[in-house]
Amino acid sequence: MTASSQTTLPASRVHVNLGDRSYDILVASGRLQGAAAAIEQWCTSRGHKPGTGRLALVVTDIHVEGSHARTVAQSLRDAGWRCEIESLPAGETTKSLEQANRLYDRLIDLRADRHTVVVAVGGGVIGDLAGFVASTYSRGIPFVQVPTTLLAQVDSSVGGKVGVNHPKAKNMIGAFYQPLGVYIDTVLLETLPDREYRAGLAEVVKYGVILDAPFFEYLEAHVEELNRRDPDVLRHVVARSCRLKADVVEHDEFERTGLRAVLNYGHTFGHAFEALSGYGELLHGEAVAVGMVYASRLADRLGRIPPELTTRQVQLLRQLSLPVRLPDPQALSTENLLARMQLDKKTVGGELRFVLPSRLGHVELVSGIPAAEVTAVLAEFQQPG
Repeated sequence: MTASSQTTLPASRVHVNLGDRSYDILVASGRLQGAAAAIEQWCTSRGHKPGTGRLALVVTDIHVEGSHARTVAQSLRDAGWRCEIESLPAGETTKSLEQANRLYDRLIDLRADRHTVVVAVGGGVIGDLAGFVASTYSRGIPFVQVPTTLLAQVDSSVGGKVGVNHPKAKNMIGAFYQPLGVYIDTVLLETLPDREYRAGLAEVVKYGVILDAPFFEYLEAHVEELNRRDPDVLRHVVARSCRLKADVVEHDEFERTGLRAVLNYGHTFGHAFEALSGYGELLHGEAVAVGMVYASRLADRLGRIPPELTTRQVQLLRQLSLPVRLPDPQALSTENLLARMQLDKKTVGGELRFVLPSRLGHVELVSGIPAAEVTAVLAEFQQPG
């Protein structure tokens, strides 16, 4: 890729202000070996047991076990920690109660206590699962996120949402549980498979649409750099995305005011696409990309935005090689999609609610949308095109 893997740049810090649950997100390049120092500092600041012999369980998957996870584990061992690795299968199906039980078994075998640190090294699946286990083992033990995918770096590692999937609904079993900290090394993105990298870009685009019009314009102006994974652009994009999400989380940590719902732009459609396609067939970011287009088109139909806003999103997503419609839309019936969307967490009293744009950089949670309008949007995209 680039020479950035040979370059060590100063870390930037994004602070998430949540009172006694506050934490830092460190965004660095070429500094994965420094993870132990950050983890040590975070533990000490929270009053967890200091000194040689502290136990850490690094939770990872088979794709990054031999590289990034071992680097983090070795940094902890070099700092005097007892550190074990638990490697799980890769993919969305790993985010399950079955795999959670496997991690509980390992923690019990290790005689883990409330000072044991769970370190999640991987993508969003690993972060969500490891965080859920940390939130429930011994009624809560500390954990740290070391996200290795772009999607995890800009989205799932920030904000404290942890959980597992139920066979009937994605993310239906979970908790809000903040990490001690998030340690991001953007150099890890250089070796990320292209499809996973681009799936992460969908969430980046989302932040521009929902919160920051100048950021969306920045993405439009730097498509070439994003496509070639320019290190300076990536560092800015990751840090800005984390800051935007942190701003929302600080004001609605537990999704009580409705503000945090704006982060789910495209997700009501996207989660339904994921579930009905079979988890893993569509990557989460791919489903969100398609879902954003559907949601924007719905807003257009309702007269909330001009058609040009949908067009700009479609153009940017296509330039980033992201899907803007389902690969086989006729395979998913409108009836099944509507039924699946009824399971969305934003649904209240059986009434669907959607996050819809009103202008670039601003979205709102909208209720009372006639089912006929949603059906019409689904029908539009079921046509060959």
